[in-house]
Amino acid sequence: MSKLVFNNSNNAFANSLKTAVDQYFEDNKIAKTGDWRMYAKTFILLAVGVTAYWTLMLVDMNIWAAVGLTMFIGVVCGGIGFSVMHDANHGAYSSNPKINDFIGLTLNALGANSYFWKQKHNILHHTYTNVDGIDDDIAKSPIIRQCESQVWVPAHRIQHLYLLFVYSLSSLFWILFMDFAKYFGRKINGVDAWKLKPVNHVVFWLTKLNYALFFVAIPIYYWGVGGWVAGFFIMNMTLGIILALVFQLAHVVEKTEFEHIPLDTTKNIESAWAEHQVKTTCNFAMGNPFINWYVGGLNFQVEHHLFPKISHVHYPAISKIVEAQCKQFGLPYNYYPTMWSALCSHFRFMKFLGQKPAEMAVAQAA
Repeated sequence: MSKLVFNNSNNAFANSLKTAVDQYFEDNKIAKTGDWRMYAKTFILLAVGVTAYWTLMLVDMNIWAAVGLTMFIGVVCGGIGFSVMHDANHGAYSSNPKINDFIGLTLNALGANSYFWKQKHNILHHTYTNVDGIDDDIAKSPIIRQCESQVWVPAHRIQHLYLLFVYSLSSLFWILFMDFAKYFGRKINGVDAWKLKPVNHVVFWLTKLNYALFFVAIPIYYWGVGGWVAGFFIMNMTLGIILALVFQLAHVVEKTEFEHIPLDTTKNIESAWAEHQVKTTCNFAMGNPFINWYVGGLNFQVEHHLFPKISHVHYPAISKIVEAQCKQFGLPYNYYPTMWSALCSHFRFMKFLGQKPAEMAVAQAA
């Protein structure tokens, strides 16, 4: 990874864009981090999540109400991940690093590990977006094939049909297996993981114990083993589908580009870093205020990848600047007008990738 470099000899686009965005914040005399909208959202999501959880535990209800509330808890957990922990672990929630670290632990409260996530997401994904062999977000081969450089197996012919089932298991796989694989293997998609300090070891195991208490022991106490098994899978399958789809719509669609290792004899990426980001990311449903609120601005993925340390509450405003700059420098500004159109593109693309490589070449030629 250390030998993989971007061609940053011409940074005119990045410099011009940064100047324009900085000017926006200076002219409006506002900070780049979160504001009252971010804090209000945090309170709402956490309060609703805690209330829904204890309502499910303590209130007598019929099975269908319990199923609905369990699914709702999965939806709220997704919103906390998108809108609260994501900004915090990027350092965009507050100008105070300690507040960012504390709020970032909301990911740990949901059973995952913020320390590993920061390297997996902030470093490997945000630096080497859609680079097969480094970007962990497209490292699900051979279960599903997410770009043309990945190995093809016959099962991929129907991957667009079993895709949602794979996605539904993603949060379970993440919390119950991948975190432990990273912890004991000290690798993230083949890249050496950051060295763990004593406090990181303690936080890791406290996180898993906390998850076992609130998502296993307490539900079994109130609902029994059978009720817990059903609820546990319903909640996590709901959460998994939501998490996977939102992140896939940002990068694995027909409009985005991909790279793979080895790139060439010098292991250089042809584009400058900022140009690489706009080519490998895609926005969706930019005019939908509810989606923007719920997914924490991840529908403004282009802006997020160019300015990950700016809070998502500012993305709608700076998107106009980013789009104008992309047009000025002849770069694509990828977006789909609705979430439905982005979903359709994702499934069409996954169906295309499911073809045998020789058949793909014929289809592309045609």
